[in-house]
Amino acid sequence: MTIAVRSFAKINLGLYIGAARADGYHDLRTVYQTIALHDVIRVSVGRGRGIEILCKDPRVPLDSSNTCYRMAERVMDELGAKGRVRIEIEKRLPVQGGMGAASSNAVATMVALELALKKTRALKKKLPAATCLRIAAGVGSDLPLFLVGGTTLGVGRGEEVYPLPDLPSVAMVVVTPEVGVSTARAFADWDALVASDAELRSGHSPVPTRNHQLTRPGASDRLFEVGCVLSAWLSGYPNTGASAKGGSRAGNLLSDLVRTGIENDFERVVFPQYPELRDIKGALERAGSRYASLSGSGSTLYGLFRSPADAAKAASRLQKQGVKTVATSTLTRQKYWKRILDC
Repeated sequence: MTIAVRSFAKINLGLYIGAARADGYHDLRTVYQTIALHDVIRVSVGRGRGIEILCKDPRVPLDSSNTCYRMAERVMDELGAKGRVRIEIEKRLPVQGGMGAASSNAVATMVALELALKKTRALKKKLPAATCLRIAAGVGSDLPLFLVGGTTLGVGRGEEVYPLPDLPSVAMVVVTPEVGVSTARAFADWDALVASDAELRSGHSPVPTRNHQLTRPGASDRLFEVGCVLSAWLSGYPNTGASAKGGSRAGNLLSDLVRTGIENDFERVVFPQYPELRDIKGALERAGSRYASLSGSGSTLYGLFRSPADAAKAASRLQKQGVKTVATSTLTRQKYWKRILDC
């Protein structure tokens, strides 16, 4: 029997990059938000051994470098299960798009594989939630968020996730340019930029250019600042309780964060490399988005709108300009888990 699972995408509501760590990763602060766009993962378990990956998109690896392959391998080992695992990936989300598609695919594989093993009565034990999180974090930094869904705080290297009060469904426009941005390259460019800023502050560099900010706070200071913003919001101070018009704390999360000037640090290094992405962000803002940003390291960009009608109008406008665009919405935690098996 084949189990089909929806593999939903995410966006980042701000992404702050801290200092490089001894393990080669960076400390991060971000708010993840699942959205209604998705791939479909189909998993079956039969006789034999091994893992087979099928996908029509030539950019998707079909060997052990695929996150779905690594996830299936670890789940089968953890459960002590036997059989040949067949994973079919129906791609609808962009590859290297900053929407967490590969990570979401891997978590969907975990969900589908457990169900497939249960159907074949090969499941000897169920994976505890803590074990699922451990396995997910071992495969990739942003996998654990897809075991939570909705509005989620990500810290550490992004793998430490904490559910936040959900944003209500927000209309949005997602733009998926035909360009892939390497996350590893984006982090390397960020480290080079931080080193350059440090040289400028110490006075050991030539005349500064317009792209550098001599007063830019250090990485640990910036992570502390965003931590304070989130802590203040969660404690209900300032201006985060129910509004006079009946708005909820969850509904005010976005406006509170935007008011603090939340941003995605990757924009500082990705936009100079791909100026067309900066232009698309500007186009989203001119089309009326309340907030526009790069998601992750890109290349996907998104804009949040006041209503589905506004989002649809903006998407139509951008499509006429030759931009690959779709109108959709954010996905609350409840809807995320309700729709994940609704294939």
